[in-house]
Amino acid sequence: MSHDTLQIEFLGTGTSTGVPVIGCDCAVCRSADPRDNRMRTSAIVRFHGKSILIDCGPDFRTQILRASSQKLDALLLTHIHYDHVGGIDDLRAYCYHADFPVYARQDVIDDLKQRLPYCFAEHPYPGVPRLDVVPVAEGLPFHIGDITVEPFAVMHYKLKILGYRIGPLAYITDAKDISDDVIEQLQGTPLLVINSLRIKPHLSHMCLAETLSVIERIYPQKAYIIHMSDAMGLHATTQASLPKGVNLAYDGLIVDI
Repeated sequence: MSHDTLQIEFLGTGTSTGVPVIGCDCAVCRSADPRDNRMRTSAIVRFHGKSILIDCGPDFRTQILRASSQKLDALLLTHIHYDHVGGIDDLRAYCYHADFPVYARQDVIDDLKQRLPYCFAEHPYPGVPRLDVVPVAEGLPFHIGDITVEPFAVMHYKLKILGYRIGPLAYITDAKDISDDVIEQLQGTPLLVINSLRIKPHLSHMCLAETLSVIERIYPQKAYIIHMSDAMGLHATTQASLPKGVNLAYDGLIVDI
């Protein structure tokens, strides 16, 4: 892979329940198409020699063991919901030689310290994850090696969360509302990764029509949809209905740009 090529590997593309959903007997949950089997949403971005994990949900151990590479240099968190942070304890494998960098909003860091107090104890128990938490905020770019990361805010119902722009990539998950300013800021992004929960409207996540409207306004070269429930329908059927250049992501998919 060229130093200037950005690669994203989708570790998971499902919503908080995952797909199949426990106890569900719908056609999607019974599907034999592996693209309909979705772990909780997470991705690795590889750029300029760094491998950056975006969100670390409860499926992380399984996801990283089957990833094309297990190398990780840092974690970006979008928000504190369990399906995005529930695997952080498994980062201990990356903490043997140094503290592992975790970038997040200050409110997310505060919540992490309550959920994982043993990671932040004055005298931590041997072997616990050693996390170097770094507060970030929308509109204030920061650097991971040679990479400039630009955080921006979107609304997950009433919760302000972060999306990230990294080179040619803009990554958004769990959004319900995206401001005109952010849409203008992202216009022309070569690669847009964006959430859509299902076909019908939802209180706190964009539905497919809302997501397609945002994609049309941002007008990326390519768009990949993530954070989907079983109510998005069968991958093959829904994919066939999408405009050119818009794709349903699936677990294990690797995209270079």
